[in-house]
Amino acid sequence: MTAKKRYDYLIVGAGLFGSTFAYLASKAGKRCLVIDKRSHPGGNCHSEDILGINVHLYGPHIFHTSNKETWKFVDSLSPMKPFFNQPIARYRGEQFNLPFNMNTFRQIYGNLSVCEIKKRIDTDRVVSQNVNNLEEYALSTVGVSIYEKLIKGYTEKQWGRPCKELPASFVKRLPLRMSYDNLYFSDQYQGVPEKGYGHLFSKLLENCDVVLNCDYLENIGSLKEMAYKILYTGRLDKLFGESNLEFRGLRFVNKIIDFDETQGCAVVNYTDSSVPYTRTTEHLYFNPPENPDISVITYEYPIECIHQDDVECYPVLTENNKIIQSKLLMRAKAERSMIFGGRLADYQYFNMDTTIEKAIDLWKKEQRNV
Repeated sequence: MTAKKRYDYLIVGAGLFGSTFAYLASKAGKRCLVIDKRSHPGGNCHSEDILGINVHLYGPHIFHTSNKETWKFVDSLSPMKPFFNQPIARYRGEQFNLPFNMNTFRQIYGNLSVCEIKKRIDTDRVVSQNVNNLEEYALSTVGVSIYEKLIKGYTEKQWGRPCKELPASFVKRLPLRMSYDNLYFSDQYQGVPEKGYGHLFSKLLENCDVVLNCDYLENIGSLKEMAYKILYTGRLDKLFGESNLEFRGLRFVNKIIDFDETQGCAVVNYTDSSVPYTRTTEHLYFNPPENPDISVITYEYPIECIHQDDVECYPVLTENNKIIQSKLLMRAKAERSMIFGGRLADYQYFNMDTTIEKAIDLWKKEQRNV
């Protein structure tokens, strides 16, 4: 290897954060090498064609934002098709609208007025003087009926722990809409790429060198010599040879069905603890083909991330894990030739718009430091 580096940036991870940063850097004339240990770019946003249906392989990814510039950024690269998520929940043969709104409340309490529903919820609440866990928070906020049918089973499956052992912060807030609004997101702009996320990532990375099936942690010695600076978007604990941060993941199982068996909407949550999966996604509804005769449904089974190939989806933000991450960040700052960002490196669950905005902010910071 000669003294002169081949690239300005080595970007470790071809997910949304790394790919957005790579796009901005390459657009500014920087030479970028993007690597990923998976066989495809896009991280958990990756989608691909299965029998003519664009399938989100790692669960539904519906882009939503109220930031016009963020929407324009994505739409300019890969035209966006409006899509508004209106999921439902199923519990022991019953069906409910999500998020919690007047349709939900009338399905639970009966055909009552808004005023009567408010009184029923107030009666149903179990108010705690000191809220110490998720269960107490939910019971004091939405009451027993909603908690038992729509929160408890789903949450315990997702996190693999009883709600009494989970911090209240795991459900940041439980809004009660006193309207008949079934839209899951309230953002001004909502949709999915018309040509799939694969097309979006091909545009983000079109001026970069991309190497897939390449694990940075297994090739640190040679890879560090290839660029002046490294953007690392993976787990910080793994970077330092540790595995002490907790993540919950998902195992995805695709099933091809006759269209006659359609679930009727894109996303269904299964809140009954006896059902092993938490959610099903029917991808046909994102970009519907004409006159479909088959459909593809993905089942999501929650897992604890303990194996190398487990798909990390949700950081387990307990106080202990926050302390571990804080110490890792202090160690990371000593790596002068490295910068960090993204869901895994930041140990945060970011929506796609926030991920893009944070990548843009990091690139702006890099420009100021030149």
